[in-house]
Order: sequence, then structure tokens, then C-alpha cells
Amino acid sequence: MRKFGKIKGRRKSFLKILRNNLIMEERIETTEARAKEVRPQVEKLVTLAKKQNLASFRILLSRLPKQSAEKLYYEIAPRYQERRGGYLRILKTVVRRKRDAAKKAVIEFV
Repeated sequence: MRKFGKIKGRRKSFLKILRNNLIMEERIETTEARAKEVRPQVEKLVTLAKKQNLASFRILLSRLPKQSAEKLYYEIAPRYQERRGGYLRILKTVVRRKRDAAKKAVIEFV
């Protein structure tokens, strides 16, 4: 797990916000390292949401805000019923972040 220069609690909160934004917007621009860190987490949540049962919905509610859990369960997961994985793609951009020249990337649902 990447540290991102944060202590455990802040890193956990930061990744939760990143997951939430990705689900709500379906496409975000961030650094390449952040995109690579959040991708497997969101893909596991999509796989869980694809089960379409009450238990999986309750697990989503425990890990995401209500709006994000509902969007993932009712809108995003049904799109990928036939797909076995690889719900997200990371597109590397040429532009680097100005202040520290970090590599930027766009992460989006396929």
C-alpha cells in the first residue's frame, strides 16, 4: 500500500473520498499513483455490487456514503453484469502536475 505522505487514518479517509468521487463522477483526473491505488478497491466494490442481493448492498453502505452506494448498486453494477472484471481504465496523460511534476492520469469506468 502506498503511503502518500499521510498517517493511516488520513490515508484511509483520503482513499474513501477518492473512491466516492470516482463512483459519483465516473471519471476523475488524479495522479498516476493514486489511480493505481484506488482502482482495485473500486473494482472489488463493483464485483460486490454485481451480486445484487441485500447483504452486498449493506456491505456497500458500510464502505461508502449512501448516494455512492446506491449509484454503484443501481446504475453502475447492472452495466457490468456480463463483464468478469476490468471495470476501470487508467489513461496516462502527458501533462504533469505543476508544483511537483507528478505524473497525472485519468481513471474512468470502461
